Amino acid sequence: MYRFVLLLSFLFSCTSVSQGPKGTLIIIGGGSRPETIINRIIDESGLRNGGYGVVLPMSSATPDSSVFYATEPFVKAGVSTLKGLMFKKGESPTPERLDSIRNASLVYIAGGDQSRFMDVVRGTPIEAAIRDAFQAGSVIAGTSAGAAVMCEKMITGNQLRDTTYTSTFKTIESGNLEITPGLALVKGVLIDQHFLIRSRHNRLLTGVIDFPDHLGIGIDESTAVVVKGKQVEVIGNSQVILIENPKQARQEREGKLGAKGLVTSIYLPGESFQLR
Repeated sequence: MYRFVLLLSFLFSCTSVSQGPKGTLIIIGGGSRPETIINRIIDESGLRNGGYGVVLPMSSATPDSSVFYATEPFVKAGVSTLKGLMFKKGESPTPERLDSIRNASLVYIAGGDQSRFMDVVRGTPIEAAIRDAFQAGSVIAGTSAGAAVMCEKMITGNQLRDTTYTSTFKTIESGNLEITPGLALVKGVLIDQHFLIRSRHNRLLTGVIDFPDHLGIGIDESTAVVVKGKQVEVIGNSQVILIENPKQARQEREGKLGAKGLVTSIYLPGESFQLR
């Protein structure tokens, strides 16, 4: 009987592991996309060996231009099987268009405004189709806004205290960082993009203090992380900053945030780290 219970436990654990997403995330920090990133997306998705990719341009105010910009480096690399697939807020997509997402080897989310993208897809069959594709083994790639939407907790870029938009935060304050639901393809992390070039340290520091159980990942331009399960690899031209709050420290005084024992790591291309 004891051996039978052990066997059942083993089979259950194997089943639980196999139910995890089979796909790969390639999360780009914005800016130019060097050949190393484009070729990695192609290799991971197997597009040279068949299949196709879809570009979702809903983050952009000019979706046609966004599709052209997104597909251009792939065409230069010899892959012409990426096509734009635009959806509008409130529309009822046909099963055929949803299947185009589910069956794609690559789903590429273009840049722009992450809130605009999520306003179109949140709670819709489009969002479900993206998750289905990831679950089945597709590569989900995104740049800039397309990077932000990967998280369960999405940084919108807006400040709640100082409503004048700036590319970085001037302060580290409570109640200032706006977070809304993203696609939840990766959980337990906050992702920020254009990180070094736009000095977004204050924004991400605010995030890991407000959400101390989350890792903060700041991805610079022309740089990406490749996420397979809990394994994260840095590729591209610049660095990725990882901020951790292992003691889940948080202090507040007159609206200003403080924390002791934060850990910051700077990762170079070719280096890897683990998610929790």
